[in-house]
Amino acid sequence: MKILLFISALFLTACNTTQGLSQGMSAYSFSNADVESLLQQQLPKLSEKLSLMGLPVEFNVNDLSVNIGPENRDVVVLGADSIANINAFALKYPVRLKLQIEGSPFYDSEKKAVFLRNINLLNSSVDAGGYQGNLAALDEQAMEIINRFLAVNPVYKLNMSDPKIALLSKLPLDMQVVNGAIKLVPHF
Repeated sequence: MKILLFISALFLTACNTTQGLSQGMSAYSFSNADVESLLQQQLPKLSEKLSLMGLPVEFNVNDLSVNIGPENRDVVVLGADSIANINAFALKYPVRLKLQIEGSPFYDSEKKAVFLRNINLLNSSVDAGGYQGNLAALDEQAMEIINRFLAVNPVYKLNMSDPKIALLSKLPLDMQVVNGAIKLVPHF
């Protein structure tokens, strides 16, 4: 009987502690600006030399924009402004390539980070010495680079040096996408 009372008391204490944690840590969220800031720091990784129709091309992403949860959808839209320098006949031809892609965010509890998967190209445009339009071959090359980059680089990583976030990350978390932000909420 004493053991049953002791176990019941432990269970009630655990419930109160868990309830206190869930009330004290309602949700952690990060915005478009937070994701943009992290991705801007990683832009040097988005440079690569490749070949396009047999010509050497140096591809660099100069700027990224972020739109979390547009139209109340569970996606993140990235805008990439890039330059592809095509080397031909001892001359460099700069081609400005603008891409708009979207992906589904997911939280990786082991890496304590949010990644994008199911990446789709929404829109692209090319501006090259008076030509404005679309170059499908360049789109494919750029999407390969961006897909490789997003497969290993998170769009957001939890700051584990913050004690509250470190504690929160030990709990099972649900992710919610809202217009302009991603929320991580304890799941009990």
